[in-house]
Amino acid sequence: MIDGLGSVLIPLAALAAIWLALILVLLLTGRRVAAREVAAFVPNMLLLFRGLIADPRVPIRSKVLLVAAALWLASPIDLIPEFIPIVGPLDDAIVAVLVLRYVMRRTGREVVRPHWRGDARTFDLILRLAGIPDP
Repeated sequence: MIDGLGSVLIPLAALAAIWLALILVLLLTGRRVAAREVAAFVPNMLLLFRGLIADPRVPIRSKVLLVAAALWLASPIDLIPEFIPIVGPLDDAIVAVLVLRYVMRRTGREVVRPHWRGDARTFDLILRLAGIPDP
């Protein structure tokens, strides 16, 4: 049982260490807003998805994808292990951005934007990365 628990805790600890190191580097280089947004990215995405799932303007098919993406983000199991620097967290970000792109194309910015809890510039950056043009 300890071996099974260790196989979960060790990658989680490595992920936490890399995440904290990235935040620390951003803080030390004077990028406080960026550090705060990195620290809050996954929680903000989960809150965004939760809000969209509850929104009656979002189609059922989009809600199914949002639930799947939220489970993906919350899951410690990934295609690319989180402890691999730089590319480890990318699969979560890619899944989140692709699902958000799908939802945005079916609902529009006016439905999605009110559910975002993070910095507006981060939201705009995510939309640009997703290939969603400004209105």
